[in-house]
Amino acid sequence: MIVVKIGGSRGVDRESVCADVAELVRDGRRVVLVHGGSHESTEIGEKLGHPPRFVTSASGHSSRYTDRETMEILAMVMGGRINKTLVERLQRLEVNALGLSGVDGRLLEAVRKPTLRIVEGGKRLVLRGEFSGRIERVNAPLLASLLDAGYTPVVAPFAISTESEMVNVDGDRAAAAIGAAIGAEDVVLLTNVPGLLRDVDDPASRIPAVAADEADTVLERVAKGRMKRKVLGAVEAVRGGVGRAILADGRVSQPVRRALAGEGTVVS
Repeated sequence: MIVVKIGGSRGVDRESVCADVAELVRDGRRVVLVHGGSHESTEIGEKLGHPPRFVTSASGHSSRYTDRETMEILAMVMGGRINKTLVERLQRLEVNALGLSGVDGRLLEAVRKPTLRIVEGGKRLVLRGEFSGRIERVNAPLLASLLDAGYTPVVAPFAISTESEMVNVDGDRAAAAIGAAIGAEDVVLLTNVPGLLRDVDDPASRIPAVAADEADTVLERVAKGRMKRKVLGAVEAVRGGVGRAILADGRVSQPVRRALAGEGTVVS
């Protein structure tokens, strides 16, 4: 089994990803597709008069502050437009895709973080009314039943909280949790760079491989911005039992097959 996460950044080639997924399914592989949608959600939010607020946590991770209105915009864009467009593309390629979010069937259960501790302007602040969460459980039997029935699940990264509230969860870490729960051989995290780079301005500085036990050093010295969460997701996947996690370029042709062939940064 393979979990593929399509990043939500500008430039990721969804057509090529879907073509690769279709090829894998035709070859008899079971695939779960997880997707983001941050760029389009930002554009729609701005048009609706509710632009995003990006913050940096006390631990140095960058994320979107998710109040209730932002949560509903994300659900509309990612859970609706992007999810169903991906399902449509896969259906055209004769893949029996089925779209859902982590809320459906309690696929992803999370503990809501009602407050967010951030650093802004050199000061430590606490933001309240946050609707994001940390995944605690994956409904693996639900995914297994869909895969057994011949469906290819396409998952939007939301979760249901223990209080039955819809919350935003990180897509890369959601893919990692799903991969660990279903016993995937590979988790492929596609983004708009060739992998983990020592120098973010130099694509040739890609680090080809990282051992999971080196993660703390990598996170501290190399990973910057959103890449911190991608590395964290890759490490969580491997520590959860996934054979390997690959951070790879989603802008190229055959992005999934290239990643499986070792292009990108392999965490194992």
